[in-house]
Amino acid sequence: MRNYLSIPGLCALTVSAIGLVAPTLHAQPGMSAEAFDTYTRGKTLFYGNGGQAYGVERYLSNRRVVWSFLDGKCKDGTWYEEAGQICFVYEDRPGDPQCWTFRDTGSGLIAQFENDPLATELYEAQDVGQDMMCHGPDVGV
Repeated sequence: MRNYLSIPGLCALTVSAIGLVAPTLHAQPGMSAEAFDTYTRGKTLFYGNGGQAYGVERYLSNRRVVWSFLDGKCKDGTWYEEAGQICFVYEDRPGDPQCWTFRDTGSGLIAQFENDPLATELYEAQDVGQDMMCHGPDVGV
């Protein structure tokens, strides 16, 4: 189980409301790369799972991203579209793409891991309009 930092601007009400967005939309096709880029570029989105804060991702130009599990450790990555899914590759796992099907519910994104109904499903909590916290590299004495 991960320990999460408290997130200013992401109140308990918002996190508990994540579960209310939950009607799964498996019958609808996922977002195209163009739609995903238009929706996310320039934003910092917080995601939840099962009513709990899960992580945050900053979406930059040229399909670059920065991800954190809300622990202050950030990973740079990139994304691309493959077979109707949005796949992310991060610096610490360059040969292990993480592919998701994203759907826009009109009140936020739903992301289904590898389009598998039994796998992780994340809900967009909100675009809080603030930067994510990333600590510098670990240093010793």
